[in-house]
This record gives sequence, C-alpha cells and structure tokens, in this order.
Amino acid sequence: MTLLRDHDLARAFDHASRTYDRLTALNPGYRTDLLRSARRLRLPRDGAGLHVLDLGCGTGASTRALLRAAPQARVTAVDASSGMLRQALAKPWPDSVRFLHLSAEELTTVGVGPFDAVFAAYLFRNVSDPDAVLHSVRTLLRPGGRLAVHEYSLGGSPAHRALWTAVCGGVVVPAGTLTGDRALYRHLYRSVLDFDTASAFTARLTRAGFSDARALPLAGWQTGITHTFVARHGAAAAVEGALARDGSTPAVEDTLARDGSAPAVEGTR
Repeated sequence: MTLLRDHDLARAFDHASRTYDRLTALNPGYRTDLLRSARRLRLPRDGAGLHVLDLGCGTGASTRALLRAAPQARVTAVDASSGMLRQALAKPWPDSVRFLHLSAEELTTVGVGPFDAVFAAYLFRNVSDPDAVLHSVRTLLRPGGRLAVHEYSLGGSPAHRALWTAVCGGVVVPAGTLTGDRALYRHLYRSVLDFDTASAFTARLTRAGFSDARALPLAGWQTGITHTFVARHGAAAAVEGALARDGSTPAVEDTLARDGSAPAVEGTR
C-alpha cells in the first residue's frame, strides 16, 4: 500500500479525530508510556522557566504527559491536523499551554521558539522528510536543549516485526475499519514496518548533529516496538548549564532495569 503523506495524512487524522482517544485507550500503557518518555527529557525544577515544544501533539495526550513531567513549563503544542487540535482544545488546560495549527515543516517559518526542549510523539515516521524536520528541530532548540522522540521503531528482530503485524492484523486495523478509518490505520501498520529501526533512527539523530543520541526501551508488549529516543543539542556540559541554570541537578532518568524487567507503572490521569 502507498503511505499517506502531508495533506492526505492530515485529512485522515481529521476524520479519525473524534474516535482517536477511544481507540488509543485500547492500547495497554499508551498514556503511561508517553509519560515515561516525557520524563526522560529530565527537565529540572518541574520545568520552571523552560519553554517546551510538543511537536505533533494530536489530541493532547502527549501535551498532558509533558505537563505531568514538567508542570511548571510553558508548552507550545502544534499539529498539522485541525480535527486533532479541536479535540485537544476541548479539554481543560492551564494558561501555560498554547496550541498552534502548524505542520512540522512550517515551524521555522512562523517565529515560534526558541525552545529549551522538544517532545515529539508518533511524528517522525509520518513526515515526508525526517531529516529536514530534525534540522528544523535543531534550529529551534537553544544550545544545550534536549530532544525526546517517542516513536514506533522496531528493534530489528523478526519477532518484533511479527508481533507488530499480528497486533495490527488482529486489533488495530479491524478497530479502525469499524470507525471508518481503515486507510489511516493501515497506514499506521505499514509506516512502522517501513520506518527506521531503533538503531537506524539513533544514527539519523547523530547525522543530524545531535549529541548523546540513544534509544531507550519501553515496558510491556511494546518492548522492541516502541522506543524513547533522547538526544541533546550540544555537548553535555552545555546542556547542564542551559537546563540547570540555578545549579540544580536534573532528576535521574527512569529506564528499564538491566535485566529487562518492567519498571513500576506510573499513574495515569
């Protein structure tokens, strides 16, 4: 099948927006994993004094995760789908959050930023030119800024590919078909198979000029299917200077235990 791109993909998300939250709620750990990835930005002081970009915010689940991870941060959330943004705007938000109808490719042309950190959930496999978007993100980040990408990116094992195919064939695509959004959820299935493996996207981040790029696993059935990618704009020393201006030490990153066991599950809203 041909992947949906640009305006076609935005229109598909527009159509699916009314049922999107209900369908994602069927995914065990969906919101918990978003929160884990947001916390992996390791923003100090609950984000006080920091401006964070939620790139591809959808219906606001990633925005909510950012606010739980850094409740004192100022958040700019953007998405290319007007339908998804309408769903987000229908929810209660503090004054520190604003939503903008923009594609990832438009960010550098409208005067938003600069940002101390960027969070991008389920975005990069959906853009036509991920390298160009990474360049834009790096341009928008302050020196020392942090990036966390929460994305379906297979670990490279045939077992991961087989599990993803089984889940999509048995649950995701049939559920999307019932809501009239079969094309979008078939796109979801195919886009993951066609996207970078975890190691390939880590290498892409490094080629784009980010430092300390690495892939971190998530717990549960999505281990080896969904990863948090973390990286920095600049050297580690610059990062600590920019994000810990008062000399505080960032919170310790939460990761899976070395033996692969699942960490304790954080609460969801």
